[in-house]
Amino acid sequence: MARLYADEQYPYPVVEFLRTLGHEVLTVQDAGKVNQKIHDSEVLAFATLEQRAILTQNRKDFFKLHRLQPDHAGIIACTNDRDWEALAQRIDAAIAQEESLQGKLIRIVRPG
Repeated sequence: MARLYADEQYPYPVVEFLRTLGHEVLTVQDAGKVNQKIHDSEVLAFATLEQRAILTQNRKDFFKLHRLQPDHAGIIACTNDRDWEALAQRIDAAIAQEESLQGKLIRIVRPG
């Protein structure tokens, strides 16, 4: 199972479903970094230091960071989907396909 770090705006219900699937998910809130307006590059640096892949819906900014700072513990960028359980299952399935998340950008899109 994966070590993940959910950014500040990431939907908490998805975090809970991922935890029930066995993933170790730390949130910005759990880390005591809420409402601090921390720049995305610092969020990525913290996750990398903690060896956790980022969970985010902030795709544009993290796609750019992936290009600029490819040595990270992984970025899982998701489109918005209010079916929290289905989103968690798609994330879980994508993670299961990877040997390692190190340096990878994984896109999770809501089915059409």
